[in-house]
Amino acid sequence: MNGKTPSIAVAGAGSIGCHVGACLALAGRDVTLLGRPDVVAAAARGLRVVGLDGRSRTLAPGGAVRATAEPAAALAGADVVLVTVKSGDTAAMAGLIAAYARADAVVVSLQNGVGNLPILRSRVGSGRAVLGAMVPFNVVRSDEADGTMSFRRATGGDILIEAGRPGLRALLDVEGCPVRETPDIEAVLWGKLLLNLNNALNALSGQPLARQLADRRWRRVLAAQIAEALSVMRRAGIRPAKIGAIRPGLLPYLLRLPDALFVRLARRMLAIDPTARSSMWEDLQRGRRTEIAEFQGAIERLAAANGIDAPLSRRIAALVREAEAAGRGSPGLTPDAVNGRCEGPTTDGTRL
Repeated sequence: MNGKTPSIAVAGAGSIGCHVGACLALAGRDVTLLGRPDVVAAAARGLRVVGLDGRSRTLAPGGAVRATAEPAAALAGADVVLVTVKSGDTAAMAGLIAAYARADAVVVSLQNGVGNLPILRSRVGSGRAVLGAMVPFNVVRSDEADGTMSFRRATGGDILIEAGRPGLRALLDVEGCPVRETPDIEAVLWGKLLLNLNNALNALSGQPLARQLADRRWRRVLAAQIAEALSVMRRAGIRPAKIGAIRPGLLPYLLRLPDALFVRLARRMLAIDPTARSSMWEDLQRGRRTEIAEFQGAIERLAAANGIDAPLSRRIAALVREAEAAGRGSPGLTPDAVNGRCEGPTTDGTRL
């Protein structure tokens, strides 16, 4: 990075974007949030970030972070643009960056899924560097009694960012959002996708993540999904990176363990805020489009491209799409109901 203090735009300030942006601002970084009007109004009242340890920090009203709903105002002067929109909005945000951001701006994708980097690189303009990154933790948004919007980190882990841009890691590595570099962001993103397959199960269950993962019946469904995804990745020649302490190939075996043994061996996996649910659950509750096409859908497409099938991913995706269409939030399915649907007739008349 150059000698002056770099300015950072958070493009798509939802839960992750607000948490990251607030942590950066609390560390003295020059931050502008690009978000919906409710986020802009909340930032004017002050934002609160809460760590996994419960420590709370507040940005005072009118303090160190700016917020706007106008893309030009957020992007025009930014040295670094952190893209935090959902995957379905990546192309639109890339168009805004191409239109308004500086020609030498560095674009960083802090998004789930494996398809965002190609979209950004093809659409933001050839002069702009685009780097991938992986955010391992969940963030829970809540509206406090005093009107402050709070963003609570619900799980642990360090952000991993693609190596190759001197000074970028140091700029983004702040309290509450530790950052490390990785030489292979593609492998990291595929590894994170394996874990993201649980987002759909959590959304279908309606349960807090900690309770759902403590239930072996749900873990067995997740283990089957991950095993299917690993088989598809092997066929495609993809080797997903380890996210956390467990190698990807061992995840299905760990998840199938009896509850007592799983709890003993997977303490870090279960170190989750007891109220946290997946972002896909939140999308269903708020009537928003989910990222199912970028999670289970990515496995389906990879399987089809390599001449094989991914029936479990296909059926879980269908269940989520049914819940989206119904518009009533989480359907509150049981593991047996999900398994029953996966083992019975599908909507296209075939059988798994």
